[in-house]
Amino acid sequence: MTTEKIEYYEELAGGLIVRNTQTAHALQLEELQKIVFPTLADDELIRAVHYLRHLEVFPEGQFVITDKDKVIGMTTTMRTNFDFENHHHTFKETIAGGWLSNHDPNGDWLYGLDMGVLPAYRGRGLGRALYRARHAVARTLGLKGQLTVGMMSGYGAVSGEVSGVQYYEELRQGLRKDPTLTPQMKIGFVPVALMPEHLNDPVCGNYGVLIKLDIDKEV
Repeated sequence: MTTEKIEYYEELAGGLIVRNTQTAHALQLEELQKIVFPTLADDELIRAVHYLRHLEVFPEGQFVITDKDKVIGMTTTMRTNFDFENHHHTFKETIAGGWLSNHDPNGDWLYGLDMGVLPAYRGRGLGRALYRARHAVARTLGLKGQLTVGMMSGYGAVSGEVSGVQYYEELRQGLRKDPTLTPQMKIGFVPVALMPEHLNDPVCGNYGVLIKLDIDKEV
């Protein structure tokens, strides 16, 4: 475990800034959650009070993208020791009410709980910039890489035509594209397992996909 303060700052095209989350961002982050995840169950949304707690628990793992004073992107992370033999878990279990109480200061993986960018700013590589920030911190901390569960966000629209298992296998084999997971796989994330009933959101038929990005990969 390191006690060194880790700060991240990157300026992107158009004057957008990737930086560590600050307390002043909390209310905007709560509103961003509602915009980015409009169909997610209300009790699975992260609130301003939770974001403030995250800054007490693991400040170096929380990131925003700002356009001047406006928060237009964000990601929340924690450290974990992950058991790949017993991988199934729900989003609700992971966020533990939103308080980041599952954060392990000695964990060897950086686990991403959420990521989002305002719709008007999408298509500009901002998700990749957030993953790059996360990877930089994972390297500084000497971790094995990044883990997250990506939403199978294209599945809900075709759930009457194909099973979740088939959709996942086609995605894994490169035979199908998904609005969320395909971009993550292009960054370098590798699918590990299908996660039924991971979260409560009809957009993905409640499915998630456990994915990992080993630390030796470049973002």
